[in-house]
Amino acid sequence: MLQILTDAASYVGERGSKMIELFTAGTPNGRKISVMLEETGLKYSVRQLQLGKLEQKQPEYLAINPNGRIPTIVDHDEDDFVVFESGAILIYLAEKTGMLMPQDKKAESVAMQWLMFQMGGIGPMMGQANVFFRYAPEKIDYAIDRYQAECRRLFEVLDKRLSAEDYLAGDYSIADIATYPWVSTYDWSGVSVEGLDHLQAWLGKVGSRPAVIAGMAIPTPPREPEGDKKEEFIREARKMLVR
Repeated sequence: MLQILTDAASYVGERGSKMIELFTAGTPNGRKISVMLEETGLKYSVRQLQLGKLEQKQPEYLAINPNGRIPTIVDHDEDDFVVFESGAILIYLAEKTGMLMPQDKKAESVAMQWLMFQMGGIGPMMGQANVFFRYAPEKIDYAIDRYQAECRRLFEVLDKRLSAEDYLAGDYSIADIATYPWVSTYDWSGVSVEGLDHLQAWLGKVGSRPAVIAGMAIPTPPREPEGDKKEEFIREARKMLVR
């Protein structure tokens, strides 16, 4: 086991049994996978990396994830097979369990399209909005406005889609699991969802699922930091941005 990591905060399932080992942290990308694992009912253990201490950049972790990011899973039921990148992990777990991915090829393609919409749009744009709105030591209005406006545009695309369907791919799927942990943090990015009634309804519907509630609390409950804790959070985030 990696010595740089804190001891597993919790085990879902039995210690010593074959299971998924999840290397994660309290970020939207990390929470995608804990939500997926909760939804599928797979046994898994949690290894929390301290991103502010750059544990994700240590050689032991880079040996399993060369990009030095979270999340990563090790599937001990499949000869310790490693999967990194959150979208790839969601697809792997969907195929492993036969859950949360349509079986019909056209329907599967729709789910994949909305998954890629999150991976290529929602995540990167909200990430950049966070950097310039929350973390950058110098406030650059052009950058803040540009990324917040793009996030809002993407939210409007989601809202239009959700005016026609209950979930992004019609039925609840990995597309929703990928998108919810990001969109639910809209306030941290400084982006409004006012007037986006269908998106707001979707946030409430997905966010009330028991597996989503459980998964979003792993590894630690998501709370917006306040006061001195907010400043400490921002300082820790800045350390990661230069690596």
